[in-house]
Amino acid sequence: MKTYNKLVRDKIPEIIKADGKNCDTIIVSGEEKKELLRAKLMEEVNEYLEDDNLEELADVMEVLFGLANELGFSEEDLLKKREEKLKARGGFKEGIVLNRTY
Repeated sequence: MKTYNKLVRDKIPEIIKADGKNCDTIIVSGEEKKELLRAKLMEEVNEYLEDDNLEELADVMEVLFGLANELGFSEEDLLKKREEKLKARGGFKEGIVLNRTY
């Protein structure tokens, strides 16, 4: 038996059962869910920093969508806000480093 006590994707319990194993789960909401999503974000960011690949970036994005949902926003709201900020302030494609201002 292995103990996790962490937030997992919605289909993980059925994947575990399809593999012939059993699992115990609970459903969380509110502050507890937000806190677990924050912890999951750190976990996924750290996994990306270790593996540096698109799959890990997609995991980070999925957690961000989950956090937005908990704040009352849709995926579309988050993407729209991203687009607004991109138009107003730009992105990070050019690699500009601000050293100082005068």
